[in-house]
Amino acid sequence: MPILVFLLDTSASMNQRTYLGTTYLDVAKGAVEIFMKLRARDPASRGDRYMLVTFDEPPYGVKAGWKENHATFMCELKNLQASGLTTLGHALRTAFDLLNLNRLVSGIDNYGQGRNPFFLEPSVIITITDGNKLTNSSGVPDELHLPLNSPLAGSELTKEPFRWDQRLFALVLRLPGAAAPDNEQLGSVPTDESAITQMCEVTGGRSYCVRTQRMLNQCLESLVQKVQSGVVINFEKTGPDPPLGGEDNSVESSRPVSSFNPQPWHSCHKLIYVRPNPKTGVPVGHWPIPESFWPDQNSPTLPPRSAHPVVRFSCVDCEPMVIDKLPFDKYELEPSPLTQYVLERKSPHMCWQVFVSSSGKQNDLGKPFGYLKASTTLTCVNLFVMPYNYPVLLPLLDDLFKVHKLKPNLKWRQAFEMYLKTMPPYYLLPLKKAMRMMGAPNLIADTMDCGLSYSVISYLKKLSQQAKIESDRLIVSVGKKAPQETGIKVKNHSSALSLAHRRDFKQLLQGITGEGPLRLVDINFKEFAGFQIALLNKDVKPQAYRNAYDIPRRNLLDQLTRMRTNLLRTSLKLIRGQDEDFLHSIPVAQMGNYQEYLKMMPSPLREIDPDQPKRLHTFGNPFKQDKKVQKASIDPAAGDRPG
Repeated sequence: MPILVFLLDTSASMNQRTYLGTTYLDVAKGAVEIFMKLRARDPASRGDRYMLVTFDEPPYGVKAGWKENHATFMCELKNLQASGLTTLGHALRTAFDLLNLNRLVSGIDNYGQGRNPFFLEPSVIITITDGNKLTNSSGVPDELHLPLNSPLAGSELTKEPFRWDQRLFALVLRLPGAAAPDNEQLGSVPTDESAITQMCEVTGGRSYCVRTQRMLNQCLESLVQKVQSGVVINFEKTGPDPPLGGEDNSVESSRPVSSFNPQPWHSCHKLIYVRPNPKTGVPVGHWPIPESFWPDQNSPTLPPRSAHPVVRFSCVDCEPMVIDKLPFDKYELEPSPLTQYVLERKSPHMCWQVFVSSSGKQNDLGKPFGYLKASTTLTCVNLFVMPYNYPVLLPLLDDLFKVHKLKPNLKWRQAFEMYLKTMPPYYLLPLKKAMRMMGAPNLIADTMDCGLSYSVISYLKKLSQQAKIESDRLIVSVGKKAPQETGIKVKNHSSALSLAHRRDFKQLLQGITGEGPLRLVDINFKEFAGFQIALLNKDVKPQAYRNAYDIPRRNLLDQLTRMRTNLLRTSLKLIRGQDEDFLHSIPVAQMGNYQEYLKMMPSPLREIDPDQPKRLHTFGNPFKQDKKVQKASIDPAAGDRPG
């Protein structure tokens, strides 16, 4: 079930107009709707979950989360307004925290017990922004920084704020405001140069520099293809490069290959596809990817893990190993320079072993847990995940079934015990399950534990409970509106009373100005023939008595008279700060709002005779009565007469 989070920039700069005549925010809203229509073509989109996050201050930035339905999502999207700051770092942290809510409760991260690719919540965060300077309440930062402190419990167990099944993509709108660009670029859309690009690449995603509506549609079609179930892994080469062989490059094979020059395929940061089971719709797997540390029963805490595991591959050709009935996991790699290099070697019957550093007892490369191998048809490269140190285990199991016939001797048992000591303890449970499937259930003692200390186990249970509480709190806060600012807050630095509080303030003011208080009768209203009561923006209420900048220039003289009248209290009005014109100046959108008026009306009087039946008004004549009732009242015995 893919999770699609739309992170929309609602800073004030999104109000700028494009050559299409719409604002950037309108373009962003339209892009979300187009994406959803394109995604709906895929039958797998039925299980999609959509979330909406904006740049508003936490916790008001989450508009649609885990519990909101599609109608709420669309309503919140339609009502978005651009009026804040470009707080991209806080908004990204909010989006990641929203996704990470249930991970500790469900336990899919499996801290300290290996990483299971088949335990995942594939998530795609699509950020739509204008790429302008980042702003916050304290200034204009040059770099993108995500807040380190997170309200979520257990966030310290992972170094990064994201997880390996979460990828960030950014649509950076660069549409011109004057005219459409003449030389529209065809082909691939370039990445943008804004601060979010590096963050996208770290998570396994990318950014798009959008200059026209056509490029935007092209990017949305590309993004729909990116919605895949999988996890991101860092593949890094260890050891020397493979020797060049084959008929075509026999001349070059005599030259030594330098491994000091880094090639693009030496280090790849790519996705492995985790396909769901066609019958159940849920991915199924057996073996984890090992942790980068050996679990210590005496350690009171767990070391923090990186979001993406570093899997090292050795370029030494090996034959792929497999035995009957032993389960293994097979994951296809996303196309990359590594897959291209492996396929170009055209060796589908050879494989490269993969390792995780420090996964064994010694802090070295560790033992192999699988291998990379090209498919037989040379169309893709697959990662096969096997039991830890499978070159030792598989011959043992093969002998158990073929030689010993499930009745092992002492020598075999000693070799098997030695293998179990070199294997990380969190492999015991999947190994027990695999051997039960193969028909050898009682070879591993039940007394062996998972390798974690009691304090770590109790801490993880406590984190799960805290995460559940925090999850409920955050779900309740979704959709709450931020408190509106009533005006500009001015700090009062002096404790002395203002002059306006003095009793002789009017006399002081008259002494300064040299004139008496004006009356409305003495003012010639015809002097300002062009004056009209109107609002530049119907959504913004004027703060004429609070903020002088809300007064249009053409209304300054008239407003000055109003302010003077209000200050000196020359009019006999009960409402301070208003006059006759202001009382009757109502926005058009509120003129038909009778609901508030009806609430203030007194309740109607009761009927004089409550026992009298109410007359139902019918269409046409309100005094018309039902014919059946009328006939029954005239001739009650009509039904008893014989026909």
